[in-house]
Amino acid sequence: MTGFTETGLRAIAGRRSFERAQEYLDAVTVTEVGDGWVTATVHGTHPYAVELSLDGGDAPSGECDCPYGLEGNFCKHLVAVGLTALSRAESLPGQRTRARSRTRRLDAWLAALSREELLALVREQLGEDPQLRRRLELRAASARGDLDEVRARVRELLDIGPFAQYGYVEYADARAYGDQAAQAVSAITALTSAGRAADALSLAREAMRLLHAVQESIDDSDGRLGEVGAELAEAHLDACRATPPDPGELAPWLVEHLLGDVDDLTGIDPLDYEEVLGAQGMATVRRLAAEAWRGNRTGWAEKYLMERLAKAGGDVDAVVAVHAADLDPDGSTHLLIARELDTAGRPDEALRWAERGVEEAESSLG
Repeated sequence: MTGFTETGLRAIAGRRSFERAQEYLDAVTVTEVGDGWVTATVHGTHPYAVELSLDGGDAPSGECDCPYGLEGNFCKHLVAVGLTALSRAESLPGQRTRARSRTRRLDAWLAALSREELLALVREQLGEDPQLRRRLELRAASARGDLDEVRARVRELLDIGPFAQYGYVEYADARAYGDQAAQAVSAITALTSAGRAADALSLAREAMRLLHAVQESIDDSDGRLGEVGAELAEAHLDACRATPPDPGELAPWLVEHLLGDVDDLTGIDPLDYEEVLGAQGMATVRRLAAEAWRGNRTGWAEKYLMERLAKAGGDVDAVVAVHAADLDPDGSTHLLIARELDTAGRPDEALRWAERGVEEAESSLG
């Protein structure tokens, strides 16, 4: 546990969570110690499942399924488990050694089984775990390239019906839905691995539309749906890299996607597609983005896309033009322009914009 200290726990959790953790030291039940991690149950308002990394150095990490932990915070339950681990520091190395030994023995036993014995073991687990069965059925369909079956299963996995009460997925059920939606992304990724990247590309776009359609009907306070959206964007990009589509088709789709509401979920960066699109495709993206911006100079999405592309291309004048087309009366936009020009080594122009911002701000105040 080199570097794993009480000071580190206090620093990452903050004073309040660290102090409140003292109340839970007697409520920690360590369930398993592995090689580099410990799992435990902390009995608070409810029993909370905690997994803590023992190799986090000066920045410990872990997960807890309490509401505060699900938001990505290092909660009091994680601190309590960390303090418990530190109090048992003398015994933990031995427990971790035994965990490594158990893993090696299990690997050796599995490696010694015949094909028939392994199949029997897997079938036994499939009979006991319906979720595992469904995941493997989907992976098998992806490996076969059975697009119709994969599409049907993806649509089923993205359906909020089983999780929604009165058409809305509450916070308590949102993570379970997100985990199920992540299975759909895994199936799309498996299609690419099976040499069906074009099918994966089409299905990724369909999944984006389906997720967007239900986004407002899910309480995504813990951000799980956003994680799935990012994973889906990565699956789409991987498919493009595996079998690059026609830039003449990809560029318009990319701009339309980036300017639409769907991108709020996926967070696609157009520059990630630069290699796939090539010089001609990126030129098309820039042309279409400029046309969209000229049609709506105050649109947030249009402004962001133009600025992102202009900065990447080192086009300071285009960045200035984007900001200059939608100036705030308080002078803040003028200051942004001045900073861009000053960074670009154009101090005289930067000063003029800053002075103009001051004048217009004073004028707006009467």
